[in-house]
Amino acid sequence: MATTQRLITLAGGRALDIFVVGEEGAPLVVNLPGTPQGHRILPSLEEAAPVAGVRIASLARPGYAESTRLPGRTVADVVPDVLAMADVLGVQQFAVMGTSGGGPHALACGALAGDRCAAVAVVSGVGPWAAPGLDFLDGMGDGNEVEFGAALQGESQLRELLMLWREEILTAGEQGTFNSLQSVLSPPDLEVMTGDFAREMHESFMLALQNGVDGWGDDDLAFTRPWGFDLTQINVPVFLWQGEQDLMVPPAHGRWLASAIPNCRARLLPDDGHLTVLLNRPVEILADLAAALQKQD
Repeated sequence: MATTQRLITLAGGRALDIFVVGEEGAPLVVNLPGTPQGHRILPSLEEAAPVAGVRIASLARPGYAESTRLPGRTVADVVPDVLAMADVLGVQQFAVMGTSGGGPHALACGALAGDRCAAVAVVSGVGPWAAPGLDFLDGMGDGNEVEFGAALQGESQLRELLMLWREEILTAGEQGTFNSLQSVLSPPDLEVMTGDFAREMHESFMLALQNGVDGWGDDDLAFTRPWGFDLTQINVPVFLWQGEQDLMVPPAHGRWLASAIPNCRARLLPDDGHLTVLLNRPVEILADLAAALQKQD
């Protein structure tokens, strides 16, 4: 199935970089990738789209790939961009899937996109920074603790760190990507971080970071600040998938979100890490969203 890349120009002049896969006219699932992940649709997800009967449009948040930076953006600021993309694609209603750092952004659509967002899937998604009852960093691998420690010191300190990591990723190939993730890879994730999947992850990072670390840094800063909406504003079905062996986004995040989000169906998976959830279950995840979209027809 062919994947097409497009640049959308918004009214204010910003550009949005998107990939689209699937049959025109099929129900639309908006994909919001992780941090710092490229928006090209991974083969496992691309192959799952026709099985689930959906079309996928994947959005590079501002500062990633060719999407124009939006300095100081909040998590909630993704919603107008998603709505603009849906308008360009001629779609009134859609579902949203967010993985890892894309999770909060997907929840923003569930809260703020009105009746246009029919359902949300959160896959290994991060919880709010200062949420009562959630220790954000507890259980995370060392790399994430260093990264968010820099974010708390401000943009300049964070940028200095991320530029060093980006240089390693760009110059050391797949090994550089592996090195950047190693401290947050649990045994299930280490097992899959080889061969074609390791190459796909490296290419994803290369795409996201091709023009610098703006998207990465702005994501991190947004995660340490208020998201710009309340989870109680979400009145659409939320399907939450969380690996119990996740060192990037520990399972406490998934449990906290499951308890805080109205109408949330949570699947806590004892044998999964962070990467394996989407890699191994793309058809099931998309099927949840396809079913929710069909109910709205």
